[in-house]
Amino acid sequence: MHTPPDSPLPELSISPGTTIGAVLNQSPLDAVDARILVCHGLGLTRVQLITQSDRVLGPEEAARLSELFRRRITGEPIAYIIGEREFFGLALHTTPDVLIPRPETELLVELALERLPPQGRMLDLGTGTGAIAIAIAHHRPDAEVTAVDVSAAALEIARRNAARHACAVNLVQSDWYAGLPAGGRHHLIVSNPPYIVANDPHLSQGDLRFEPADALTDHADGLSALRIIVQHAPAYLLAAGWLMMEHGYDQAASVRGLLAAGGFESVQSWRDLAGIERVSGGRYPG
Repeated sequence: MHTPPDSPLPELSISPGTTIGAVLNQSPLDAVDARILVCHGLGLTRVQLITQSDRVLGPEEAARLSELFRRRITGEPIAYIIGEREFFGLALHTTPDVLIPRPETELLVELALERLPPQGRMLDLGTGTGAIAIAIAHHRPDAEVTAVDVSAAALEIARRNAARHACAVNLVQSDWYAGLPAGGRHHLIVSNPPYIVANDPHLSQGDLRFEPADALTDHADGLSALRIIVQHAPAYLLAAGWLMMEHGYDQAASVRGLLAAGGFESVQSWRDLAGIERVSGGRYPG
């Protein structure tokens, strides 16, 4: 549900004795959101949600759903309410300490899997939930995957997610490359860094209002983190190693320029399912 900022929020109170079907039919929320919250609040599967549509809610269940719906009506992201989000087929723990994994970032995972050689070494900068690193480690258990984040809270979430899916990921607290051992070389470096320009109006809209600002914006021109990543990548890449980064919808040309100026070859951008140039990268000759 997307309520305009100045519009009065719809009132919602689910009464005991209401059926599950009635809750869904009368909900002011988006139908998908309502189904997710009812399944989460009542511990139901999607099939049970259908087969138990005539089930009558007790007082505790009604109160629980009322609170979940209230949180969503006020704009809190579904991922934070239920505590997880699916990414690349994996359910990941998600809290307000980390950016919510998004479908468009799956493009970066697909590109990385295509370029990571057997027994390859990969570095994920600014890992957050660990989504990118864990998705790659899950599909390529032969790879040596290292993931870094400056936030200790984010690393704890990533650690839980790696354990949840039995993925071997080396987690390091680091401000980009600063905490990494000297001389460590990788076949591939990937990153989904903060790239929203400071004071962009989108930061005060929708789900972004609830996400950690430092994971969304560099508090500058949107390119400062990308510059750091490109500038220092050669010291952490093997010969012919790839660097690939997610960026904003209008930043592809600028990022390609950074890569070319940094000595990268085969510089290019890749489009997501919406046709937006979402990832740019290049190969360092070494």
